[in-house]
Amino acid sequence: MDQLYATRTSRMKASEIRELLKLLGQPGIISFAGGIPDPALFPAEAFANAFQNALGPDQQAQALQYSVSEGYAPLREWLVGYMRGVGVECDIDNILITSGSQQALDYLGKLFLSPGDTALVGWPTYLGALNAFDAYEPRFDQLSVNGNRGAAEYRHAAGGSPIKFAYLSADFANPTGETVDLRGREALLDLADELDCAVIEDGAYQALRYDGDPIPPILALEQARKGSIENCRAIYCGSFSKTLSPGLRVGWVVAAKPVISQLVLLKQAADLHSSTINQMAVYQVARDCFDTHVPMLRRTYAARRDAMLEALSQHMPDGVDWARPEGGMFVWVTLPRDMNGADLLAQALETAKLAFVPGQAFYPDDTGANTIRLSFSNSDEDMIREGIRRLGVVLRA
Repeated sequence: MDQLYATRTSRMKASEIRELLKLLGQPGIISFAGGIPDPALFPAEAFANAFQNALGPDQQAQALQYSVSEGYAPLREWLVGYMRGVGVECDIDNILITSGSQQALDYLGKLFLSPGDTALVGWPTYLGALNAFDAYEPRFDQLSVNGNRGAAEYRHAAGGSPIKFAYLSADFANPTGETVDLRGREALLDLADELDCAVIEDGAYQALRYDGDPIPPILALEQARKGSIENCRAIYCGSFSKTLSPGLRVGWVVAAKPVISQLVLLKQAADLHSSTINQMAVYQVARDCFDTHVPMLRRTYAARRDAMLEALSQHMPDGVDWARPEGGMFVWVTLPRDMNGADLLAQALETAKLAFVPGQAFYPDDTGANTIRLSFSNSDEDMIREGIRRLGVVLRA
């Protein structure tokens, strides 16, 4: 059968993070691998009530029926208000509900990329985005928003291939935890205008800020320049996975209406619509609990981040550096040049029952072997301190 597969399958590979998540059930393992929320913090009771209401006599026919591809209207209306709160003025027709923001990335890759086209991405960048885009056979070039590369240099590197979009997570990026400052966001808009390409902003972690002042999304900044979302090339992808529940797979896209119309056609061909009952439940919980639940998450995760940073300062040997994120779920660690993160993981699993993600998977060109990603979201402070102590022992050995 192999000879029947499309050529794109040669670029497809298993996610190292998905494989590492299988370790979570093993006894004694401390895992800093999966960038997943703590299930103890899920608003489970609120969701139980929401599903009970959705299956009640007044709503069950709608909850269990086919629905429109654009998404559940009350949820989209709620998102209009949410996006206004972060600086983006839009209406319900600028919003498409997706089955998680991962589906949004796949649709955007399908919408924009033909084989050989160029996508600008971070170096490193979110592995799920690389996997989503890679299926459409692009070439990747390094996006450096605060660097000195101009449009002419990007065009020269593309060698005549169209540059279709720049992709980034501007707030507390996965995997680095890095935040793009206001100057960098404005510079990216300038570059996108010169290149005549789209900007895809992955806002999965935007709500999880622990320090500093919020920075407007790139779409909000472009709207301030151009007056209307319909004149904007920026596209915003959001998700409830990090704030309410990842298991329900509810995300969204905000963009100019012509872009949303194209994405709706892709969704109709792929899965018709996202789960109606899940959208109804997320709407009720977001409406009733979001504004109180998310501040609790911020306090909890901030304490865990601080515990990890403190433990790193106590236990890391010389030659090891790490970032200090203002939010999100990750601390990015750079090892000495001659050290390999994958080899370190194998040793840590065997001798210390400790898991994390080697950083090389996040680089389109398989560089970055001397980096690792640590997630602090799914471990309490004591477990974090013990895990970092174990990591220090393995590194010194």
